[in-house]
Amino acid sequence: MKTKNIMIVGVGGQGSLLASKLLGQVLLSQGYDVKVSEVHGMSQRGGSVVTYVRYGDKVYSPVIDKGEADLIVSFEQLEAARWLPYLRPDGQIVTNTQAIDPMPVVTGKAVYPEGLIDKMKAAGARVDALDCVTLARQAGSAKAVNVVLLGKLSHYFDLPESAWQEALTALVPPKFLDLNRKAFALGRDA
Repeated sequence: MKTKNIMIVGVGGQGSLLASKLLGQVLLSQGYDVKVSEVHGMSQRGGSVVTYVRYGDKVYSPVIDKGEADLIVSFEQLEAARWLPYLRPDGQIVTNTQAIDPMPVVTGKAVYPEGLIDKMKAAGARVDALDCVTLARQAGSAKAVNVVLLGKLSHYFDLPESAWQEALTALVPPKFLDLNRKAFALGRDA
C-alpha cells in the first residue's frame, strides 16, 4: 500500500496530540506501519501545533512535505488555511468551524480573515467543515472537540468502528471515556 499522509493542525491546548495518538493507535491495530511526528510551535502560548501521521506497508520518515498531505484535520479554520499548501490537489480537509484569534488579532495588529472555508473551497480544496464545539458540548465538555473531529475523520477510513473504540479505551482515562465515546459518536453521525 502506498503511504498515506495526514496532518493534524491546531492551536496549543486543543488536544491535537491526543488525537494524533488515537489515530496512530487505530492504524497500528490494523497492521499498518505508522510514524507520528509532533511539531510544537508556541503551543503553550496558543500558537500553531502540527502533527504528522504517516501510514502504509512501510513508512521510512515521519515528515510530510508541501503538496503531500492526503488529509488535513484542523481544529480551527485559520490553521486549515495556513497549512493548505501541504494538501495534495486531490486531498481532503476536515475542519472545525471554530475561529480562535491568533496573537496579532488579539493585540489589534491584524484582523481575523473572513470567509476562510469558502476561500479554501475557491482555491480548489475539498472541505468538510463541522461545528465541533457545539457537538463537544452536547457530549459533555467543549474539550472533546478533538474526539468529535476524529469521529468525523473516521468516515475517510475503511476501518472498523471497533478499532476506534479500542483506541479510545486504551488512551483516554476511564473517568472521561463515556464522554469521549459520546463525542466520537456525535462526530461520526454528523
